[in-house]
Amino acid sequence: MKSILGLLLLAAIWGGSFLFIRILVTDLGPILLMELRVLLGALFLCVVGGLLKQQPQLWYYKKHYLTLGCFNSALPFLLFAYAAQTLNASLLAILNSTAPFWGVLIGAIYFKDKMGKVRILGCLLGLLGVITLVWADIDVSTGYSAGAICATLGATLSYAIASHYTKLAPDCGTLNNAQGSLWGSVILIFPLLLLYPYDVTFNADTLWSVLLLGVVCTGAAYILYFKLIATMGAQSALSVTFLIPLFGMLWGYLVLEETLTYYTAVGGLLILLGVGFVTGVFSRMWHSMVVKCVST
Repeated sequence: MKSILGLLLLAAIWGGSFLFIRILVTDLGPILLMELRVLLGALFLCVVGGLLKQQPQLWYYKKHYLTLGCFNSALPFLLFAYAAQTLNASLLAILNSTAPFWGVLIGAIYFKDKMGKVRILGCLLGLLGVITLVWADIDVSTGYSAGAICATLGATLSYAIASHYTKLAPDCGTLNNAQGSLWGSVILIFPLLLLYPYDVTFNADTLWSVLLLGVVCTGAAYILYFKLIATMGAQSALSVTFLIPLFGMLWGYLVLEETLTYYTAVGGLLILLGVGFVTGVFSRMWHSMVVKCVST
């Protein structure tokens, strides 16, 4: 029961991150916003690591942390922030769930993993869902930008690359990887601040929102996610992917008064169904039901 509540809490936190990005990107710009996010997250994890007496050995594993930080935080965070200038929080959360599709494709192409008919079906459903969302931009004049949608897909591709990279990377521990990758992101994003200055608007609401995005939605969420992996297993923890879009749409509706179009609902449903087939969640659920029926 505690694990289920933890999973719901994590989905609510990560779903809320798209809300904060959507609100803050206008005042701070995508680059400064993401630099503050990773910096605050890194500082929070630094404090936690100190309390737990875990040091990430930043200099010794510098290449690893820079690589992981690039693909797991810096690049996807920047792409999502760029897309947030055009897309609403609900659509950002839905498109975020496409990461497993990229993971399967990378595994099949570079690691010779077997796709199988079920996974192929999942990828096709996911592709159809993305096309449905893009079609809204082309056909319905909802204000969505095809370029921004491509940016979010690039962000989820980056997450998938990071996921496969961690299988080959040094085993530094989950907390150290989280902290080290965020410090790597801080270093990678900083030069962009000098190249692309932005007129920022700071007030009390902005400050609190940035703190929540960096400390809660990044630093604390990492800790909760790793704890769920330890208690539930990686596959079960991955099911948070299903819940994030639901909370993203909920926060967008409650706070930003975003409306859900027919295309958004249908496209989001197709993507979630595709994720279910790709990750094998539906297969495991069916197997569990069969086992229970046989045992009774």
